[in-house]
Amino acid sequence: MAFARTCSVALVGVEGVVVEVQADLEPGVAAFTLVGLPDKSLTESRDRVRAAVVNSGAEWPQKKLTVGLSPASVPKAGSGFDLAVACAVLGAAERIDPRVLADIVMIGELGLDGRVRPVRGILPAVLAAADAGYEQVVVPECAAAEAALVPGVSVLGVRSLRQLIAVLAEEPVPEEEPDELGRPDPLLAGLRVPGTGAATGMHSLAAQNDSEHDLADVVGQTSARTAVEVAAAGGHHLFLEGPPGAGKTMLAERLPAVLPTLTREESLEVTAVHSVAGLLPPGKPLIDIAPYCAPHHSATMQSLVGGGPGIARPGAVSLAHRGVLFLDEASEFHSQTLDALRQPLESGHVVIARSAGVVRFPARFLMVLAANPCPCGRFSQRDALCECPPSAIRRYQARLSGPLLDRVDLRVEIDPVTRAQLTAPGARGESTATVADRVRAARERTAARLTGTPWRTNSEVPGRELRSRFQAVSGAMDEAERNLERGVLTARGIDRVLRVAWTVADLVGHDRPDATDVALALQLRTGVPRGVPMAIGALT
Repeated sequence: MAFARTCSVALVGVEGVVVEVQADLEPGVAAFTLVGLPDKSLTESRDRVRAAVVNSGAEWPQKKLTVGLSPASVPKAGSGFDLAVACAVLGAAERIDPRVLADIVMIGELGLDGRVRPVRGILPAVLAAADAGYEQVVVPECAAAEAALVPGVSVLGVRSLRQLIAVLAEEPVPEEEPDELGRPDPLLAGLRVPGTGAATGMHSLAAQNDSEHDLADVVGQTSARTAVEVAAAGGHHLFLEGPPGAGKTMLAERLPAVLPTLTREESLEVTAVHSVAGLLPPGKPLIDIAPYCAPHHSATMQSLVGGGPGIARPGAVSLAHRGVLFLDEASEFHSQTLDALRQPLESGHVVIARSAGVVRFPARFLMVLAANPCPCGRFSQRDALCECPPSAIRRYQARLSGPLLDRVDLRVEIDPVTRAQLTAPGARGESTATVADRVRAARERTAARLTGTPWRTNSEVPGRELRSRFQAVSGAMDEAERNLERGVLTARGIDRVLRVAWTVADLVGHDRPDATDVALALQLRTGVPRGVPMAIGALT
């Protein structure tokens, strides 16, 4: 009897479990049995592995072969176990020394010709291997840069099974025939999932680096520009309401460029989610800028929150982790879909329970809602252009539930752009670079104040801490407390006003929020004028 074992990783959401792949050869009728709760794609690895081994020049053992995946109670899905299964079989057949395989984690899909293809979730899989104490991993060559992001792990990138056999057997490594010049590398097809590119609104890293998207292009809208700046500085959710063509989408598209670049820890979190979803752009293994997701209003609850058949996949709220989730035409979304956002807005993560298992995805995002005030879009308190009956306006505005809007810190009503604003010479506002510098400075003040705490932005600080450790100047919250007594604000709302006031104070350089900072926070929360300048530059 011959036996060999090596390791691979099973992903459950964005968390990995190291799986021991065991191969056992016994005399008997040639057969290949795979056990350990494999799914359909993993069961098919029997044919892929056999063809890959033979086409790589190795001999397939003509004995009774049993491959076990341990722990057997963990569901295993995908083709990423192919490489580990092939090496375990070759170890049991003594083509490779079994002792060499025992402490190596292998991740990769095998083609029938022996080429090693990439799979989704390389980064979280290698992170799980490192946490389990493994120091050597083997991955596809085109995914080696992604695996190398994990410190303390030795990464070997291979292009074919022949190369891996030669390395493990200490033989001369064969050279692979280069692809024809000008043709795309077919192995890179495994890094992306069709239909999830930038054009779908689920990933727009390129748009954030586009110099044509500048805040200076937005004409007028001082209140909305201030709200965007405050939202970026403190991580506060934002609701923009106004007629069509007023600039709601323009402001939302320019918000990601105002956000600071991600820290190393945040980059690994975001990259892990996008790796599982198959959204990592080729040639850029680490996402270091805030992601931006803008799903269409016809999106289902599963596409927004996460789900799908079998093990749940990350949804738009997880793809927007540490970035911006823009819901344009928010009133056109299904009400149950929007209300499903209440929990992740508060907790910063989403837990999805399915019969196949329970997964937890990170979902700490900045939500931007944009909506028209009525079905025709022309309703306003200042003029009478709207022809919608009052009952239709009430029904339309009621599509956004009160509990959801109570979790939105900033609510701004946008007015139509006038002819004078549009044609005035030199009427451009502050550029993205100028606003981004203020936001970066405000984030640094926030980080210095929150040192030693688990929070990074003002929007994450719980209410009990705001009332005990991070209080405003004496008497500054009097007006907010009177709004609470009159029912204008809820208990959650007054905590959010204080969070926004801290962000305004960080933007203008105050040590603690004063009455002016709180008044601006109240105006951004309720829309009622408080007699304070709306531009942050006017408060400094």
